[in-house]
Amino acid sequence: MKYELFIARRYLTARRKQAFISVITFISVLGITIGVMALVIAISLITGFQSDVQDKILDSTSHIMVSDLTGEGLGDYQRILEQISQLDGVITATPVAYDIGLITGPYKSYGAMIKGIDFDLERESSYWLQSLDQGRVPDKDASRDEILLGRRLALEIGAGLGDVVRIMTSSSRLSPMGLMPKTRMFKVSGIFNTGLYEFDSSTALVHLGTAQKFLGMEDRVSYIQVKLEDIFKAPVLGKRIEDMQSGPVFVTTWMELNASLFSALKLEKTIMFLTITLIVIVAALNIIASLILMVMEKTRDIGILMAMGATAQDIRRIFFYQGAMIGVIGTGLGVVLGLFVGWMANTFELIKVPVDIYQIAFVPFYIQFPDLLMIIGVTLIISFLSTLFPSYRAAKVDPVVALKYE
Repeated sequence: MKYELFIARRYLTARRKQAFISVITFISVLGITIGVMALVIAISLITGFQSDVQDKILDSTSHIMVSDLTGEGLGDYQRILEQISQLDGVITATPVAYDIGLITGPYKSYGAMIKGIDFDLERESSYWLQSLDQGRVPDKDASRDEILLGRRLALEIGAGLGDVVRIMTSSSRLSPMGLMPKTRMFKVSGIFNTGLYEFDSSTALVHLGTAQKFLGMEDRVSYIQVKLEDIFKAPVLGKRIEDMQSGPVFVTTWMELNASLFSALKLEKTIMFLTITLIVIVAALNIIASLILMVMEKTRDIGILMAMGATAQDIRRIFFYQGAMIGVIGTGLGVVLGLFVGWMANTFELIKVPVDIYQIAFVPFYIQFPDLLMIIGVTLIISFLSTLFPSYRAAKVDPVVALKYE
């Protein structure tokens, strides 16, 4: 062990005549610990919330949506499906026929989106279809048309497995009494739960063919939803899909659909990091105060060391090491306590939030390794910088003056 590090450790751990300096040193460590712990908790909270909401949104919706500019639906959708499916990075490309309708159950009526999908294709990339809350996916060969309801939607209309619901859509049919809305009876075959409140409370799923007949879209679909291996390649693949089409199509990515939400979360994360970093800076001021008082107390020791041959650079190292140890100890304790609080919050679901507003029942804590490295790096840099002035003052001590009255 270098003698400078040995002396710095002795100064930090040995009992001192001036207990006041020990208190300031303890406060310095405590300040760094609290600052780092607050940073880890805050960043974990925002990252966990963003990741959970993002996963739920992207698992229940498309990464890329390809639709028709006219609003009448995609006619030659089979050709487009084949082209998209051949692109690298595409997991699935599935057609969707949808309309807004009124679902009437045993309890009451409720507005919802009626979506016709290909369950065989959709099940490959949607975990919530692989493990339904209740029942099974609709059977296209059943004697009566079947429907799959979101969990919250089923609760709203009071429908359960085997119940029959009536759907009235905004599209109309011609009758002797004029234009009448289309209605149809469906048997509830299952109930799904994605965890995304908005989707579970407003979506009913039927077979694609059933929806096309019911909505009058025999050879068309409303749009094609595309799931990707890497969601962040959506803009590039979206542009390729658009360039491949001869006719006018409208391509929308998940980033465009949810731009306001994710930009707000990113801004909040940045502001939170900068704000709580001020706590670490305040704690670093305590390190400066502690080291300056230490220099004043140890003037005689510094003079003896310099008389024995220690250089100004050696003296600077002693006080740099002492301040660095305060920063490292505080940072280590802060990281451990922050991760422990996050683990406790996840295990016992401590932070409950309104599910109808935030789409999740509780806030999860999740820290990404790059974020953790950034927190540790910024804290240690601030701590190391705070040692520069006190160590400079220590190196300027004149050994003759320090030992004059000894």
